[in-house]
Amino acid sequence: MDFGKTFRRWASYRKTVRELSALDDRELNDLGITRGDIQPLAREHAERI
Repeated sequence: MDFGKTFRRWASYRKTVRELSALDDRELNDLGITRGDIQPLAREHAERI
């Protein structure tokens, strides 16, 4: 297992969760997502790295 790749994925996941969580509900709605979508979306994004 590549530790560097794992770390980059984890860091990407955390950054995405942090940035989306900082948005208010109206901003999230404008993007077409809900608070419940944040973690799955972040996980999906991180897996692409």
